[in-house]
Amino acid sequence: EAMALAAAGAVARGSTVVCTLEPCSHHGRTPPCADALVRAGVARVVIGCVDPLETSRAGGRGRLRAAGIEVVVAEGEEADACREQLGPFLTWAVERRPEVTLKLATSLDGRIATASGESRWITGAPARRLVHRWRAESDAVAVGAGTALADDPDLRARDAEGPVRQPARVVFDSAARLPLDSRLVTSAEDVPVVVVATESAPEERVRPLTERGVEVVVVPAEREAGIRAAMSALGEREMQSLLVEGGAGLAAALLHAGAVDRVAWFTAPIIIGGTGAPGAVGDPGIDRLAGAPRLARPTIERVGEDVLVSGRLRPIPGGG
Repeated sequence: EAMALAAAGAVARGSTVVCTLEPCSHHGRTPPCADALVRAGVARVVIGCVDPLETSRAGGRGRLRAAGIEVVVAEGEEADACREQLGPFLTWAVERRPEVTLKLATSLDGRIATASGESRWITGAPARRLVHRWRAESDAVAVGAGTALADDPDLRARDAEGPVRQPARVVFDSAARLPLDSRLVTSAEDVPVVVVATESAPEERVRPLTERGVEVVVVPAEREAGIRAAMSALGEREMQSLLVEGGAGLAAALLHAGAVDRVAWFTAPIIIGGTGAPGAVGDPGIDRLAGAPRLARPTIERVGEDVLVSGRLRPIPGGG
């Protein structure tokens, strides 16, 4: 808001200001935006979503109203749209962890690779470009150790339209097996790499990674406790959005721990078949259909020749 007011100058006096998030009332990286709006003499402020952090502060809405400024808070579809847009911030602000989006890409029969391990490429170029756009909009991108070892991914955003901010790269690697000559390790000085290892990871593997600029986060070996600890650790590093790109073991672990907020699932119009071809989600599966995670209000769209199904598994916290 402060930047917009500075650009508007005197024209801002008596105006209506529309913002997605409640103006802040505290000194952070910038001075309070609520105070800037009061000084500018605006007449009305329309807020798309209240800030859960303001409940323990002076309150941006309260400051504006005390100064005689009309304050309107969006409702219905407009409020839902703002909350969806601000989902990563709201999740981090309330739960101090990143919002997790699980991205999957499968054939029509749910396979992520052939029995021989070939997986490039199941989806078409438009879908892959969209994923790179998502990378550029995320604070971090994650894969499991199996994907890191099999594919040697780089995980940086490439050829994405618009501004690109490279995400941190996260590998869930319980035994710290990430090779020192991998693309991730050799580029750790350029773009951050975080390895999530368990307490049982050998020191002789952890130390060389840290010496090459990789940050190693140690979590409990028990799976659900480890996932919770990992999310808290990423939240402490102010990572508000985490895009998880594979593989089947990590997807299963996150789903089983209830750590997935959103799912974005591409389905390509191909059929792979074969009992040895891996599926998108590994063990453990569910015992009863009634317990299956279900997307809330899923959306379906075409991306090139592929179909993208997106939806939430967990509601957005806070912001009420």
